[in-house]
Amino acid sequence: MDVEDDPEHLIVLVHGILASPSDWTYAQAELKTRLGRNFVMYASSCNTFTKTFTGIDGAGKRLANEVMLVVKRREHTLKKISFLAHSLGGLIARYALALLYSDDLVAASPTTNIKQKGLIAGLEPINFITLATPHLGVRGKKQLPFLFGVPILEKLAAPIASFVVGQTGRQLFLTDGKPNRPPLLLRMASDSDDGNFISALSAFKCRVLYANVSYDHMVGWRTSSIRRETELCKPPRRSLEGYKHVVDMEYCPAVPSEGPHFPPEAAKAKEAAQNAPSMQNTLEYHEIMEEEMIRGLQQVSWKKVDVSFHSAFCPFLAHNNIHVKNEWFHNAGAGVIAHVADHIKQQEKQQERPLFITASL
Repeated sequence: MDVEDDPEHLIVLVHGILASPSDWTYAQAELKTRLGRNFVMYASSCNTFTKTFTGIDGAGKRLANEVMLVVKRREHTLKKISFLAHSLGGLIARYALALLYSDDLVAASPTTNIKQKGLIAGLEPINFITLATPHLGVRGKKQLPFLFGVPILEKLAAPIASFVVGQTGRQLFLTDGKPNRPPLLLRMASDSDDGNFISALSAFKCRVLYANVSYDHMVGWRTSSIRRETELCKPPRRSLEGYKHVVDMEYCPAVPSEGPHFPPEAAKAKEAAQNAPSMQNTLEYHEIMEEEMIRGLQQVSWKKVDVSFHSAFCPFLAHNNIHVKNEWFHNAGAGVIAHVADHIKQQEKQQERPLFITASL
């Protein structure tokens, strides 16, 4: 981190599976240039490469500890915190938020005199942004696109992933834990015994999902944008002005809900999917879990940004393009990073505007 200035806003960058902080080299430099001195970018290094196989919960705990150490080093200057995460890093960050959350009051706004409830690592939470993150897991039709939606391949993928990717694979395929216990991703869609997941998310001023509508071999459009199959429609092909390959934006207000449950039929379907997997049992179980997770995550509002690399030189690199993993091979995603930077800048101006008005008056 740059320690020459005294920035107030910490942005934590969280990489995905089998990755490292170097994946953020381009984005980190670009954000620093576009956002200025009031921001400090920190690329997480506690879950590099195969450490991402040890489970979302294990990686989330390491990230929470790392963030606390970073904040402690700058505790006299930092006031705000945001997260920008790619792929699996979005789930790791979601888990860490629940550990970092406290229900202390944020200082009242000068215009409304209303105190906001909720801090993350003792700081005011501003943005939670994910890029191609499988919020609903990877089991189900085209949730893991390189399997082409072929049922037999999707059936074989779960045990293979559990063997190769370990606990993380079981969690992503929703088969982790005992049959009568909800999978981790379902628990992360509610305020459960595991943590205050929804309370932590709701504390942020803004939550943004960037999702590849096609050509992403690792993460499907539905899971990365937290949408039902019936909510998907043909996206525009024309990029938004100034942001190449960013094709659409949608604001989705919060939908009140009792939160996700784990009904007996889900437990039975999970047991069948684990012990005697069949296409019917697996499909039934996944459909129940997906709907419960969507209902849980929709308790907070989301800004959904759709990205399409259909006109890029190599559209099949979409999963790495979206965060410009390598400046030379994945520079098609430069417009996405520019869009992220401008969103953060806009949020910062909205925070500063009331203070300016008050001072003028």
